[in-house]
Amino acid sequence: MFRFTKIAIAITSLTTVSLGAFAYANKGTENDAIAVASAKVTMVQAVTTAEQHANGKASRVEYEQSKAGWVYDVEVVSGAKVFDVRVDAEKGSIISSVEDKADRDDDHDKPD
Repeated sequence: MFRFTKIAIAITSLTTVSLGAFAYANKGTENDAIAVASAKVTMVQAVTTAEQHANGKASRVEYEQSKAGWVYDVEVVSGAKVFDVRVDAEKGSIISSVEDKADRDDDHDKPD
């Protein structure tokens, strides 16, 4: 009986430590699904705005937090060029539009 008590205490302790570490790692982050649902501008509207601005078709869109707040990062293909267009999620306005010459995806993008 004493053996089962030790096992139960060990499992409880491990679970508590794991949950605490998980909560600490996620401290200060917001669930993107909740954030995108509360955005004033929909993803469809942001993509349409970016496509019209760059005169092309969207190939990728991400909803992300930046220094300016929540933004849509839309990759638009226009002819042989690719543009990274950032759309404000509250106003629907273009924040920036830069030709992606290297097209190395987000890992090498300039930080916000």
